[in-house]
Amino acid sequence: MEILDVLDVGAMSRNRKWPRLFVYGDLELSVCRCRKASLICVQTWRDVVELPASVVGGTGIFPARLRHTDVVSALDKAGCSWEPYAPLTFGNQCSLAAIPSGATFIFEIAEGEEPVLNVMGLPGDGDDCSARTAGQHH
Repeated sequence: MEILDVLDVGAMSRNRKWPRLFVYGDLELSVCRCRKASLICVQTWRDVVELPASVVGGTGIFPARLRHTDVVSALDKAGCSWEPYAPLTFGNQCSLAAIPSGATFIFEIAEGEEPVLNVMGLPGDGDDCSARTAGQHH
């Protein structure tokens, strides 16, 4: 992916804060001070999802607004075990987690309709360098 294709969301100053949010289309990466991804997120609430073509191949444009049954069916077909994810299930949303990867799928529930995928996220590697470097000046 071309570095110019990535939007760095945040203040462009020498004293910028960490972690930083980088956005390419509907792909969001939260990057910590040591340059490791602490969170990967794909926004799916739009009509189409745009991902970096250099990463996924092809055009990088995919249909969005997937239903809960579509996601569950795809996970089952791939042999990927999953379970409901209680911490992100409340109000007008429900969620599930793919057990092998820890990926979370959060669905919006509109009245009288099947839940529709709103966002999908992957946890980072658990690195918390910002906690280790708190108080240090860089």
